[in-house]
Amino acid sequence: MALKINFNAEAAVTHTALLRNERAMNKSLLRISTGNRILSAADDAAGLFIADQLSVVAAALQQGNRNIQTGISALQIAETNVGQIFEKLQTIYTKAQSAANDINDPNARLALQRDISNLTDAIQKIGTDTEYNGIKLLDGTFSDKVIHYGARADQTITVGISSVKANDLGSYMVTGKYSTNFEAASASAATVNNGYTTSTGAVQPNSNFRWDTGDIARVYGIDVSSGLSFAVDAYEIAKKINESKELQNAGISARAKNESVAAADWTDIQVRTDQSVSIRFYVGSDNTADITITVGAGQVLTLSGLVAEINSKASANKIAITAKAENNKLVLTTEGQTIGLEVSASAAANGGTISVNMAQFLGLSSTTVNVSATASAAAALATGSAIQVGKLVIMGTDKYNYDFTGITGSNQGLGISDTSGNPSGNAEFKNLYSLDVRSNENAELALDIVKTALQRVDKIRTQIGSVINNLQAIWDGQKASFDNTKEAENVIRNTDFAEEMSNFTTLQIRMQAGVAMLAQANALPQLVLQLLR
Repeated sequence: MALKINFNAEAAVTHTALLRNERAMNKSLLRISTGNRILSAADDAAGLFIADQLSVVAAALQQGNRNIQTGISALQIAETNVGQIFEKLQTIYTKAQSAANDINDPNARLALQRDISNLTDAIQKIGTDTEYNGIKLLDGTFSDKVIHYGARADQTITVGISSVKANDLGSYMVTGKYSTNFEAASASAATVNNGYTTSTGAVQPNSNFRWDTGDIARVYGIDVSSGLSFAVDAYEIAKKINESKELQNAGISARAKNESVAAADWTDIQVRTDQSVSIRFYVGSDNTADITITVGAGQVLTLSGLVAEINSKASANKIAITAKAENNKLVLTTEGQTIGLEVSASAAANGGTISVNMAQFLGLSSTTVNVSATASAAAALATGSAIQVGKLVIMGTDKYNYDFTGITGSNQGLGISDTSGNPSGNAEFKNLYSLDVRSNENAELALDIVKTALQRVDKIRTQIGSVINNLQAIWDGQKASFDNTKEAENVIRNTDFAEEMSNFTTLQIRMQAGVAMLAQANALPQLVLQLLR
């Protein structure tokens, strides 16, 4: 072999191997000490890119969940305060119910009115002042607010809360009124029938009237032989509205009531032996729902006797009408059904004169059915007819329009029209500040307004709850995505300690072997000294 002293190739090669082993061992040592498999882009360029992108997604998911938490916090504040408003509305409702009781004197009703006003002010303050980090939540300005939950652009959810201030809570209402009309007749020897018979009833279904999605106009009208083409049945309209799923989903409901207070004080009807009086009440659209009371020859009809007969026959025939005497006046009440009245008076020849004031039965201006038969005249008969249409109240949580164009004759007794007298228009909004419980009628209307306000507030509250649940579900899903994304990044970026310790041990042994062999390689040139001796 050739012996040289200027260049020790074996030592150089061993040194190079030793340096490589040292570099590998140092990198292994750093991986173990830092826990990162990729210490620089040179270690795994593609892996570093993928791991960094996964890291960005994971960080964005984590921030998205923070955004969700802040959104939930704001909505929880809103939901709690809307709950307080609901409780106050519930209190207002019971106070209005108390005020509707006529046992209360004016002072009691005034006290209830003050309580309601104070509660209304409290609702206004809650609606105005509720905020999160300076952002108003319940005054109507919190609308179309975006919560960015996702890791990418446009992964958002839009939330909004309608105003629950007192001046924005209430009911969109269409309100009718009690309407009466009459046809009275006087005859000495002829029959005049301008009203109701058993074949027509008080109200007849009319198929010409329409029912459209945007309209509230399926009604029942009357078609009588002459005159009085006037009446609809408020009860039937309210029933159809309340049975409509479409209108229920739109937050629209209705109620009807018909209370007739006679215009005239009661005067007993005294019938001579050659006279007779027939009083017939029709109720609603059922042709058979009539009550006939006959005052025969020589009889006297008192107010208490009339009330007893009406209630007895109504109960026996299941007719929805009740009667009572109040301040010497007849008071008739139905569930909104139109009340039809037909009064007939007859006298035999030489039967004299008999008069019946129809204003004793309904809230009419004084109108009298007169019959006069003299000795030389034939028997005489006269008939007068009258109606009273019930009050219809339609309530809605949101705006809607009404159309009663198909009902002629002043809406055929409903008394519904806009300020210009048109039979169609937009429902009028009545807020909580319009509540006035100082009379029975106004207290009943207040109940309608507050009932609709309660429905609206409850709807808003449930919508907030639904959004909270939705955000919580998104949070749960994103938390799982975050965990899985971090795990995927961990597989690429982080050190497998079991594998790396095994590798580090191998490199350590190589370093020890390398150092030993470098010592041997450095000793080789010393052989030359043997030749120089």
